[in-house]
Amino acid sequence: MFVKWGIYIGTTSGLALGIYMWFAELITGKRVYTLLMNVDFIPFLGEVNWPVFVEWLFHLVVSWAAGILFCYLFMKKIKITMMRQWIAAFVLSGAAALSYFPLTVLAMKQTPSLTDGEAIALWAVGHMIYAIVLKSSYYRT
Repeated sequence: MFVKWGIYIGTTSGLALGIYMWFAELITGKRVYTLLMNVDFIPFLGEVNWPVFVEWLFHLVVSWAAGILFCYLFMKKIKITMMRQWIAAFVLSGAAALSYFPLTVLAMKQTPSLTDGEAIALWAVGHMIYAIVLKSSYYRT
């Protein structure tokens, strides 16, 4: 059951993050959406010019994993409290937000620089939105 719920909350959270990053890049010109969807550094995957829907699928697979882990924690391991759910959502999202740095270093496409404060802020806000939607979606299933 936690897998089904995890896929649901991973989808809602992943969509929220992806849509936010798309608009953030569109409005500011900072390539945060490009960074989010980028797989050009992964052997084999990076050699293909994937259509947008496949890039979204890759993004959602990672988000599903986070959603499944979140649901597993609260359905199998940890007693549910609102505070624990918020902490778990922000820890998972914070870990994902830290991916900005290795993803930027590994990217072959043009992405924001390691020292671009505006891009880092946009990335951080997007991952805060992810955490909020992840936790909020948990009871909608």
